[in-house]
Amino acid sequence: MAGTSVFSELLEGDTFNYYDGAEWKKSSSGNSVNITNPTTRKTQYKVQACTQEEVNKIFESAKSAQKAWAKTPLWKRAELLHKAAALLKEHKSPIAECLVKEIAKPAKDAVTEVVRSGDLISYCAEEGVRILGEGKFLLSDSFPGNERNKLCMSSKIPLGVVLAIPPFNYPVNLAVSKIAPALIAGNAVVLKPPTQGAVAALHMVHCFHLAGFPKGLISCVTGKGSEIGDFLTMHPGVNCISFTGGDTGIAISKKSGMVPLQMELGGKDACIVLEDADLDLAAANIVKGGFSFSGQRCTAVKVVLVMEAVADTLVDKVNAKVAKLTVGPPEENCDITPVVSESSANFIEGLVMDAKQKGAKFCQEYKREGNLIWPVLVDNVRPDMRIAWEEPFGPVLPVIRISSVEEGIHHCNASNFGLQGCIFTRDINKAMMISDAMETGTVQINSAPARGPDHFPFQGLRDSGIGSQGITNSILMMTKIKSTVINLPSPSYTMG
Repeated sequence: MAGTSVFSELLEGDTFNYYDGAEWKKSSSGNSVNITNPTTRKTQYKVQACTQEEVNKIFESAKSAQKAWAKTPLWKRAELLHKAAALLKEHKSPIAECLVKEIAKPAKDAVTEVVRSGDLISYCAEEGVRILGEGKFLLSDSFPGNERNKLCMSSKIPLGVVLAIPPFNYPVNLAVSKIAPALIAGNAVVLKPPTQGAVAALHMVHCFHLAGFPKGLISCVTGKGSEIGDFLTMHPGVNCISFTGGDTGIAISKKSGMVPLQMELGGKDACIVLEDADLDLAAANIVKGGFSFSGQRCTAVKVVLVMEAVADTLVDKVNAKVAKLTVGPPEENCDITPVVSESSANFIEGLVMDAKQKGAKFCQEYKREGNLIWPVLVDNVRPDMRIAWEEPFGPVLPVIRISSVEEGIHHCNASNFGLQGCIFTRDINKAMMISDAMETGTVQINSAPARGPDHFPFQGLRDSGIGSQGITNSILMMTKIKSTVINLPSPSYTMG
């Protein structure tokens, strides 16, 4: 935690400072933003409420630093990223402690997130050296009507300043998944962390500071979205926005103009289970995919579409596993921990009550204490119920019984979302045909939806986002092509 000597400069009084790219500062606003512990529902931390003027200065510094960074050799950029990755892993415990207290992530999973983030940074450094070290050389005479008198050399150059906005559920991992590609590509980064998860993100940024990155290149601004949210996303100094979250991303896309966007905005990931599926495998993945981190994952299983012939058996197997899930505080590594906020819990409860009033079958009694919601499998869900379409982001999983594969595909494709989906069957031919028909960014066969490994492409359709993520795709997305054409004298031909 910040109380340890290596992180001591992050804290001033009882409030965490913001990072202007060179040093940790107290905001001139004199105000702070409270971060509530989801378990205790009491204020756990405070962060600075930055002003628009402070944001302006950060972008000025970032623009200046980026120009020098773009000229820094690739191997030097990679070297600093490796240092940051090592520091992140070295200080995994205090960062994980923040995740436990800010977002109620189970302790073991919190450590895993930090370590995974270090691995992502290192992989990104190596991948960047490989793909950015290559260019293209083209000759004009390959196109009809041209002589061999033009030589085109093209390479990838940075976009400029990347605004990175990660979500609360992975405030470290989904921050570095934006920061590392941006930096290896030669960009500067302005990070706006989520309120819940901001302190963990600030600790992560300090690891980049300790690694020795140039002043102004990486900054972290905290504050109220109502005061600096639009100001950040519409700032003229932004050359790219990488955002992970919800409906806010749609609003950003409408205001961002010509700025390149990389967005992942959630999903209603469907799990289609056929008659020939390994039902034990399906049940295990449904429980893992639907209830890990209390269902607060964009790639969580959000709806089970099971063939009627095997529905009873599958539901029994899933219920048996749900009964073994532990419920309680994140410090005890429970499977189900409190959801991030009271408003989230209220939204989830609204979906539950709607399904109950419309006749859905609850396999477990609905139980809630504060932000803690016990896991519930909701059977016999119909399309007229909100939970059939809306993303609960909680430990509530609907089951829809289907009479044909086509019915399952139709439900999947009728959603506003199109992030991921999964299929359980022993018939690989059927699996491939269904995968081709499902309108989602990724389809998993005989496994739950997942983001990762982190070098795999990750993208969504419709309201699930714009652009593709994954280490390689993110590096490429945060660059543009620069061409230089050498014009030679027209060739003269002689015979003999």
